[in-house]
Amino acid sequence: MKVGVLALQGAFAAHAACLQALGAEPREIRTVDDLDGIDAVVLPGGESTTMSMLLESSGLFEPLADRLAGGLPALGTCAGMILLGTEILDGRADQRSFAAVDISVRRNAFGRQIDSFEADLVVDDLEGGPFRAVFIRAPFVERVGSSVEVLATVDGHPVVCRQGVVTVTAFHPELSHDLRLHDHFLKEI
Repeated sequence: MKVGVLALQGAFAAHAACLQALGAEPREIRTVDDLDGIDAVVLPGGESTTMSMLLESSGLFEPLADRLAGGLPALGTCAGMILLGTEILDGRADQRSFAAVDISVRRNAFGRQIDSFEADLVVDDLEGGPFRAVFIRAPFVERVGSSVEVLATVDGHPVVCRQGVVTVTAFHPELSHDLRLHDHFLKEI
C-alpha cells in the first residue's frame, strides 16, 4: 500500500517511519506528481498556516483537494486536523482548508508551547488500552457535524474524530512510539 505523507513542513519523517514499520510504502508528497498512485495520505503536524501557504505555492492544494473530495483516505494530525476541517477558528483570514471532515477546529486551543502535555486517551475502536497522546500547541474541535464520529475527548473537547475514510487527531501519534492509530488507519483503507 502506498501512503503519501505531505512533506512540505512538519513531522512528516516520523509518520513515514511509522507507516514503513507497519509494512506500508510511504511516499513524501512535495509536488503534484507525487500524488500519482497513492492509496491514502497523511497530513502531519506542523504549523498549519505555513503548511497552507506551502500547499498553495507548490500548486498542491487544488489537486489534493480534488483527491480528498473523490474519497482519498486521509489521516490528519494536529496541523493536519486543522487543514482537513471545515472551519478554522483563530486562523489567518486567507487560510484555506480541505473541508474533508465536518468540524470546526480552534488552533492552539490548549495553549502555547509551554502548555504542551501528554495524556492517556481511551480511543473508541482502538484495542489494547489507553493511547499515550502527545499534545503540542494542539487544536481541539469546537463543532462536530452530524456525520462525524467523536472517538476520544480531553476535558470534553473532541481530539480524535472520523468521518468516512478521514480520521483526524489533535495530537501527534507519530511521537508516541505506539503504532496502533496508524495501524487502525491502514486497516480502514
